[in-house]
Amino acid sequence: MKNILITGGAGFIGSNLALKLITKGYVVTVLDNLSTQIHGDNPQETSPLYRSIIGKVNFINGSVTSKRNWEKALIGQDVIVHLAAETGTGQSMYEIQKYVDVNINGTAIMLDILANNPNQVKKIIIASSRSIYGEGKYKSIEKGIVYPKHRTEASMNNGDFSVTYFGCDSPLELMATDEESKIHPSSVYGITKQNQEQMIMTVCPTLGIFPVAFRYQNVYGPGQSLKNPYTGILSIFSTQIKNGNGINIFEDGKETRDFVFIDDVVDATILGIEREEANGEVFNVGTGIAIDVITVATTLVENYGVEVPITITGNYRLGDIRHNFADMTKIAEKLNFKPKYSFSQGIKKFTDWVNKQDVENDNYAKSIEEMKSRGLLK
Repeated sequence: MKNILITGGAGFIGSNLALKLITKGYVVTVLDNLSTQIHGDNPQETSPLYRSIIGKVNFINGSVTSKRNWEKALIGQDVIVHLAAETGTGQSMYEIQKYVDVNINGTAIMLDILANNPNQVKKIIIASSRSIYGEGKYKSIEKGIVYPKHRTEASMNNGDFSVTYFGCDSPLELMATDEESKIHPSSVYGITKQNQEQMIMTVCPTLGIFPVAFRYQNVYGPGQSLKNPYTGILSIFSTQIKNGNGINIFEDGKETRDFVFIDDVVDATILGIEREEANGEVFNVGTGIAIDVITVATTLVENYGVEVPITITGNYRLGDIRHNFADMTKIAEKLNFKPKYSFSQGIKKFTDWVNKQDVENDNYAKSIEEMKSRGLLK
């Protein structure tokens, strides 16, 4: 299996994956529409991600919503790594049709072609997301393992950002989400990732194609887009700091995420391509460690050596979750995967890289106003 198609292969994960695969002797084709939100107005000049792969891969400038582009890209491929997607929890709540068209319909077009035309595809890797877990997994003294519903606007308006479950009076204990945890996304983005994963895992076996799903946590590292104000807390905060602007932290700053370094994500994905043990399986890809947003902000400020005010605002976004971190037991046992980078190691590599980049315009305020105008930011 030497011919690999990466959709979204000019993006952050895709470009890093492509470069690593090339060093291992694979022939890589990339299908990417070079989204302005990620790559800028003139990708040939403004996108380091695109420029890192051009001339090294077979590049197709096209969209996964185009049947013609898919038909061209699929010729001669052994493996598909399907990364192309609209990303961003907040934005997905008011660009609903766009997220459904790209993420769900784009995947459906691919599967339609494979189901109705001769091909040599043997495996499909689908990029799923931790967002499908919604509020995640908790332990209650009264009820044992519980999966809370979305937090209510009324509670958060009163400054209560905690996660609760009906019939539980004692505080809930946060637990890592394993692959058997309940799937109940709290955003349109999460819903589309759930649909993508389920379509791949359901349809591929009927076509004689091995499916593998990776539920990526918050991926970060050198090379990620600093232009996109809609997703990627490390990029957003970094751009604010570099512009000398203060950081406004939502809720009480104690909300947590599992931050996983890009090199670890690439290594896990390649294991999914190469290892038969991955066939038909779903895996978390993270570190298994929850980092709160205050720690993220203070670490970035310290690493950049730029003093900017950090404000805990109490604002919140509808659709955001409180906590999530991955149970890494399954991927360790089946694929012998263990992340190499701690948060402190990875963040140092990331900030060292940012320090070498031109300072991007801080467009975060614009994205916030868009959410406010639609009633999604409180």
